[in-house]
Amino acid sequence: MRIIHALALCALFIGPATVRAAPPAPGTVEARLQRVEDELAIRRVLVDYAASLDSRDYDAYAALFTSDGEWTGGGGSHKGRAAIRAMLADVLGPAGAANRANFHLITNPRVTVDGDKARATSRYLFVMRGADGRPQPSLAGIYTDDLVRVDGQWLIQRRVADDIMPTREEWAKIIAGQAKP
Repeated sequence: MRIIHALALCALFIGPATVRAAPPAPGTVEARLQRVEDELAIRRVLVDYAASLDSRDYDAYAALFTSDGEWTGGGGSHKGRAAIRAMLADVLGPAGAANRANFHLITNPRVTVDGDKARATSRYLFVMRGADGRPQPSLAGIYTDDLVRVDGQWLIQRRVADDIMPTREEWAKIIAGQAKP
């Protein structure tokens, strides 16, 4: 009988510590709130992406990606934070050289969350100061992001920058110095 009592006490004290909370049931207030929080956190990743790019904070930029994250665009495909950071330095120059003469604008974000994975699409516009000193749109396109939640934080696992104006091929020539914007 003592063994049964001992097992019952163990179950009483140890059991709750090993039980994980179930995700909220679909349609509940908790589930809806979680979806809104996830979407806002992902939108914040998109905004931080543009801000870190404009401030030339390549470490903050790379930290928005998973350790094996991938960026694909006019400059090719780059996998891993170090490769993404190196791509930025090659295309934009040294880190920390904040350029107040350009802006990355991200608009029309659409976010779909599925548990710890999400997909976001957004439009982007890169504006630079032209030769005459006036703002000049120089690149526009669509981002498609696959994100994952890692230790409670949303990170980009894969980003595809689909340059529309100029096209990916035209932008690659501009980056290589073979064409003018």
